[in-house]
Amino acid sequence: MNLGVLYISYDGMLEPLGQSQVLAYLKRLAADRPTHLISFEKADDWGDVSERVRLARDIAASGIVWHPLRYHKQPTALATAWDIVCGTGFGLWLVLRHRLRIVHARSYVPAAMALVLKRLVGVKFIFDMRGFWADERVDGELWFAGGRNYRIAKWFERRFLLASDYVVSLTQTAVMEMRQFPYLQEHMPKFEVITTCTDLNLFRSDELRHRVHDRQFTVGYVGSVSVSYLFNETLCCFKLLQKMIPRARLHILNRSEHDYIRDRLSYYQIDSQTVQLEATDHVGVARAMCRMDVGIFFIKQVYSKMASAPTKLGEFLGCGVPCISNAGVGDMATILEQEQVGVVLMDFNEDSMRKAIDRIIKLSREADIALRCRQVAVDYFSLELGVEKYSRIYNVLSNE
Repeated sequence: MNLGVLYISYDGMLEPLGQSQVLAYLKRLAADRPTHLISFEKADDWGDVSERVRLARDIAASGIVWHPLRYHKQPTALATAWDIVCGTGFGLWLVLRHRLRIVHARSYVPAAMALVLKRLVGVKFIFDMRGFWADERVDGELWFAGGRNYRIAKWFERRFLLASDYVVSLTQTAVMEMRQFPYLQEHMPKFEVITTCTDLNLFRSDELRHRVHDRQFTVGYVGSVSVSYLFNETLCCFKLLQKMIPRARLHILNRSEHDYIRDRLSYYQIDSQTVQLEATDHVGVARAMCRMDVGIFFIKQVYSKMASAPTKLGEFLGCGVPCISNAGVGDMATILEQEQVGVVLMDFNEDSMRKAIDRIIKLSREADIALRCRQVAVDYFSLELGVEKYSRIYNVLSNE
């Protein structure tokens, strides 16, 4: 028997993340079982009436029953606590009213709701943790290590892991770390690794590989340049690459940090004529990636990043583009090096950078590199693979 599912997301479905990382899966999973979705929508998104109506129709057509709640932001702790109370109360009503037996919680705040529901009515609890959230707050310098907020969040994390019927992690590296947690040694949960999915129908190249090699060599950078990213090191690497390929250009796709980017380009004396800086939508990102020769991004090597899986990696590979990145971030180094679709920097000294640049240039010119990248994207980041794994979890819990 296929048990009904209550999926709880603190991200709104009117946000791009909700549509790509929640609805993309659920629309397919809902075909096999009753599915209810609670999300927390932000006021600005909810104010777009035409988009709200369009999305509601789209969700309903897929068989999902959508229950959008209001997201509260300020004051932070009290607002989040109120959202937890509202989500838990409404979730309890849905579980009882529709006899839903599986609660799938995406990240920590929904997991707090799911934990209460498990304690009250004995539902199956999937903790889809998405990363080490409390440690991300510390590594992002938003919290102090060992501070009250951190200790409370880790206390909840422990309860989530001990109470869950399944734990979903973005990376195998994070699973290996959690298996060493002392408090889990006598109560080891079931783990499944499901990384961030990529829409490989969008992120694909019709050129695989009919790239024109006499045009300018293009290095692509996509997304944020602050907080978790090492943008200065990225620019240093590009400057070294330009010494090997003088006509090389840097194509940066970024939504809101253009002033900072221009400041950094000026600081490193990178000719603005060799840089294209633009903001674009999801479709525009995919189109631009197809015209890139190499993708580049460096991420801070901090504890929490062992549980991270950058979405852009699957997108670059889906478009047939090899990447240069750094070690210490989830399973990324293993994928790039073992599958021979990229180059991994172990440190950022100049000699290491030069060797890595030389390797990525040679790799980008291999005749089958685009096809190889595409296949790795299918093997690791496809939506179909993620749906298959989630469906297997639901089936296991339905038969227990």
